Amino acid sequence: MKNILWLTVLAISVGCSIKKPLVYEQKYMNTITAEELKKHLTIVASDAMEGRETGSEGQKKAGKYIVAQYQADGVSFPTGAESYYQTVPAAYMNEKYGESLPDSENIWAFIEGSEKPGEIVVVSAHYDHVGVKNGKVYNGADDDGSGTVGLMEIAQAFEKAKKDGHGPKRSVLILHVTGEEHGLHGSRYYSEHPLFPLANTVADVNIDMIGRRDEFHKTTNNYIYLIGSDYLSTDLYNICEEANSLVNLELDYKYNSRKDPNRFYYRSDHYNFAKNGIPSVFLFNGTHADYHKDTDEVDKIEFDALEKRTKLAFAIAWELANRVERIVVDKDGK
Repeated sequence: MKNILWLTVLAISVGCSIKKPLVYEQKYMNTITAEELKKHLTIVASDAMEGRETGSEGQKKAGKYIVAQYQADGVSFPTGAESYYQTVPAAYMNEKYGESLPDSENIWAFIEGSEKPGEIVVVSAHYDHVGVKNGKVYNGADDDGSGTVGLMEIAQAFEKAKKDGHGPKRSVLILHVTGEEHGLHGSRYYSEHPLFPLANTVADVNIDMIGRRDEFHKTTNNYIYLIGSDYLSTDLYNICEEANSLVNLELDYKYNSRKDPNRFYYRSDHYNFAKNGIPSVFLFNGTHADYHKDTDEVDKIEFDALEKRTKLAFAIAWELANRVERIVVDKDGK
C-alpha cells in the first residue's frame, strides 16, 4: 500500500514537472500574433525605411524603431553592453570585398537567465536589405523583414514570461544583424567580437524569410524548411522535431542535404555560428518570384504562416533555454 501511494505521488510529481513548462511555453508562445507581426512589418518594410541598405539612414531608422519597441516592452540590452547597438565598422565590412559601405550596427536585446545566465541561446535575423535601385525601393518584406519582426515578438514573449516569474533558465540573446546582404558581415563580426564567449553559446536559431511560400508549396503555406539542425547536434534536431508538436508545420528538409546546389546552409547568418562549432538551425520559407525584387512587399506576406513559423522558432529557443542540460555537440559538421 505504501509503495502504491509513493508511486502515485511520484507520478503526480513527475507529471507536474513535465506539464508546467509546457503550459508556460504554450502560454507565452501564444502571445505571438499575426496582428502584431503585421503592425511591426508594415513599418519596418515601409518605403520610409528606404530598403534598409546596410549602414544607410533608412536602416538606422528601422533600427531605431526596433529599439523603441524593446524599450516599450521592457526588454533590456545585454549585460556588459552600453546600449542596444554593436557598431560594425565600415573598414571591417569593406575589407573582404572592397565595397564602400559606411559604419553600421548590429542590434541586440537580452533576457537574462534565472539559473544559468552565463549560457547563451542566440536567436538571430538580419534587418538590412538592398536599398533603392533605379528609383525603386526594395522593401524586403520577406527578406528579412519577416525574420526581423519575428525576433521582436519572440523577445516580447520571453520578457513576458520573465516578468511573470517563468523566464528562461539560460539567457536569450536576440541578435538583429547587419550586412547580411553584402556577405554575412554583421554575424561574422559578432562571431569574431562576441559579447559572450562562444564557448558559452549553446545554439543559434536563425530566421531568414518566413513570411511567404515557394513554388514547391503552391497549395499550402503550412510548412517550413529546416536547415542544419542535425549538422552538429542530434539534440538540436530532436528539439526542433518535438517543438513542432505545438504548431504542426510540415518540416521540410529538402535543402538540408550537403549536396544541395543552392548551398543555403552557407548563405545566412547562422553559418558564422555553425562554423565555430555552435549548433545552429535555419528557418526558411524558400525563394519566390519576388526574391530580391522591388515587389517583395508587405501585402504579399501570409501572416498566418508568419505567426506559426515564429511560434516554432520561439518553441525551439524555449526548449534550448530551459532544458536541464545544454545540448551536446556530437557531430563534427562535415
